[in-house]
Amino acid sequence: MKKTITMAVLAMAVSFASVSCKKKVSDADLQTQATTVVTSTPTAAVEIKEGVAHLSGTFPDQSSKDAAITQLKAIKGVKDVHDMAKIEAPMATMPVENASMVDPAVQQKVKDALKDFPTVNVEVVNGELTLTGNVSSAQARKIKESVDALKVGKVKFNYTVK
Repeated sequence: MKKTITMAVLAMAVSFASVSCKKKVSDADLQTQATTVVTSTPTAAVEIKEGVAHLSGTFPDQSSKDAAITQLKAIKGVKDVHDMAKIEAPMATMPVENASMVDPAVQQKVKDALKDFPTVNVEVVNGELTLTGNVSSAQARKIKESVDALKVGKVKFNYTVK
């Protein structure tokens, strides 16, 4: 019996000695490892205090935030991860404005008015009715008068006068 107690005490002493010999990872070392986890997200940050990772800042989406938390928990020596990070609000999509679109009937009207000027092209560029080509100064005056008389709205005169 005495021998059994002695063996038990000896086993406990050996186990305590082996536990106390384990090297404790410092917060500075953990901070270095944790910082490399969040470097891919410049708007996020992590701070290690007493082996606990405190995650803050913003992430573009939930999956990238979850991935960072998983990687932080996988670091040997991190006891827990406190998640204080947020997800960026998605940007509202602006509706496409069709007000700048040119009515094909208006475009045809201008083409018909300029049929005597074969070097002038009528096209829609960036949602605006645009006239391109090469004309003389006299032709440019006549074209401007003809288009203005149609009262079709905004027209960009982008032709070259020679």
